Amino acid sequence: MPAAPAWMRWLPVFYIAGVLVLEPITPVQWPVSFMLIALPVIAAFAHRPAVVAAATVFAIVFEGVLAGTPCCAGRPVSYVWDRHYVAAYLCTALVGVLGTILAAHRLRRERTLATVRFVADIAQRVLLSPVPHRVGPILVETLYLSAAAEARIGGDLYEAVPTRYGLRLVIGDVRGKGLPAVETAATLLGAFREAAHDEPDLAAVAHRVEISMNRRDARLPGSDMGERFVTAVFAEIPSRHVVRIVNCGHPPPLLIRPDGVTEMEAADPAPPLNLGMLLMEAYRIDQYPFRPGDQLLLYTDGVTEARDTTGTFYPLRRRVLSWGPLQPRELLDRLHHDLLVYSNNHLHDDTAALAVYHLPDGGAEPPKD
Repeated sequence: MPAAPAWMRWLPVFYIAGVLVLEPITPVQWPVSFMLIALPVIAAFAHRPAVVAAATVFAIVFEGVLAGTPCCAGRPVSYVWDRHYVAAYLCTALVGVLGTILAAHRLRRERTLATVRFVADIAQRVLLSPVPHRVGPILVETLYLSAAAEARIGGDLYEAVPTRYGLRLVIGDVRGKGLPAVETAATLLGAFREAAHDEPDLAAVAHRVEISMNRRDARLPGSDMGERFVTAVFAEIPSRHVVRIVNCGHPPPLLIRPDGVTEMEAADPAPPLNLGMLLMEAYRIDQYPFRPGDQLLLYTDGVTEARDTTGTFYPLRRRVLSWGPLQPRELLDRLHHDLLVYSNNHLHDDTAALAVYHLPDGGAEPPKD
């Protein structure tokens, strides 16, 4: 389980120190020691039940010391059993019991959350299996950020599959959240992994994935299932220096070259997957030169829909252009850091990205720092 922040663990000590500072500078008729009633609750936010119980005993004893110590508080010893101070002891004991229960409940919730995170991490590793780092002259790196810290998994997906037709990639974003979105992503990835090896044409791969998605939804009850769609980009890098793209309602990839950054807008984008019945003709393939030194950045809308404190969307193309040439891992690390800074650590949607780099002629990987 993650430890509580240091300031929260030390807060009870700071609180006691504050009481000690106030006690000698306040009039005798103002019993600042009554503030110690809150000590068990403060301790419960970051400490175990045993520590909270010990803090309760300490608070009661310390209240008695401050109530009847002429040298420290200026009150006669007889004040120790004054009805007001006795009431404070009882209130502190009651708050201590409640604080101990609160600490025990917090520990149970933290253990449950740790288990959920562990299971989600395993599920994510199964769903988003590691992609090949290098396929011939092509380097591939990935980034995944979940907006739901409690689950660490959402509906964004990616995959890279080496085939006899070249390297085939997909990145997508499932509408909706939670387990249904994960199930939809698993269906899409399973269909893509099979179709990528079997279909000679990239458009046929997209069509086959569309059929699998429709088949799955036809088996599931509920009107909402028909509304669950996926935006996706399919990409193919054959042996020659080109990249082919089929865009199904997804944000356009970026083509990053030494001399600039280009948005790969589809000439005739298809609707999102699972809405393919609206498409009356075949998927259209857009083809671009992909020469040595070029880099392809595929991403989900969690990147471009990140907002700063004024509500302005993240300017991805302008940011990437300002960074200059970066290797794929460096590019994604820079993107990760920049998104968190830009959004003030408040990402409102899951984020996935694939960086695909065509090594310069010679095929040697860039040196690592």
